[in-house]
Amino acid sequence: MINKRKLRLANMAEGSEDPISAAVVSRERSTLDMVAEAVKHNQTMLAYQPVMQAMPPHGTAFYEGYIRVLDATGRVIPARDFMHVVDDKEIGRELDCLALQHGLRALVKSPQIRLSINMSARSIGYSRWSKVLDTFLKKDSSIGERLVLEISEASAMATPELVIDFMNRMQKHGIAFALDNFGAGTTAIGHFREFFFDAVKIDGQFIRGITSNPDNQAVTRALVGIAKQFDMLVVAESVETQNDAEFLVSIGVDCLQGFLYGAPTVTPPWLEDMKKANRA
Repeated sequence: MINKRKLRLANMAEGSEDPISAAVVSRERSTLDMVAEAVKHNQTMLAYQPVMQAMPPHGTAFYEGYIRVLDATGRVIPARDFMHVVDDKEIGRELDCLALQHGLRALVKSPQIRLSINMSARSIGYSRWSKVLDTFLKKDSSIGERLVLEISEASAMATPELVIDFMNRMQKHGIAFALDNFGAGTTAIGHFREFFFDAVKIDGQFIRGITSNPDNQAVTRALVGIAKQFDMLVVAESVETQNDAEFLVSIGVDCLQGFLYGAPTVTPPWLEDMKKANRA
């Protein structure tokens, strides 16, 4: 009798398509097609999440804008569901352009807010992305003072010379820079003296449930200490409980971001705040 399991394994070894790999490829192709259609038909937007001041008066320090796309049914798809597929492709750079464009338009319409936008080091050399930034800065020279550009630790470390040069050139526009996912990558601490980061955002893996995790407490204390040594604002991501927030404040974190203060929403929260103020 033929052992069907051994036969399947033999076929896979001889180059037959692995059904699991085929499923992954098919899903990624479907995701790419969805994102491409969204970009083609201008079905993208930002979702906004507040970043709160840790100390009184506990106001909103700034908002972070996350890119979103709409699928064929009109559902809002978060970046975590597609960014890993498109990040190293041309369409990823297009999304960076759209995120920046949406963010800068929000800053123009609402001069009372400050907004952070995610970018990749690869976008620095992408002509369309640079053109979007230059166009808005020329129209309103003050807009850079309310813009924060977030670069992930991994992206910054991949091409540090390129990032440092770009940050240096943006100094005259007043643009602030934040190192995202701090602690998750392999930042060479010596580079901090060369970069122009104004803030670091401690990766959420160290923040969630920190009050019950002594190891993450030690790591976070160390990360806060490094940032303070270089005079950088410290933001903790993924803050979900009041106990975690209180611990983070006690060790010197300056700003808090997470579901405790609000989930990302495609309705600009500052507009909702204005409506409430007007009704009052």
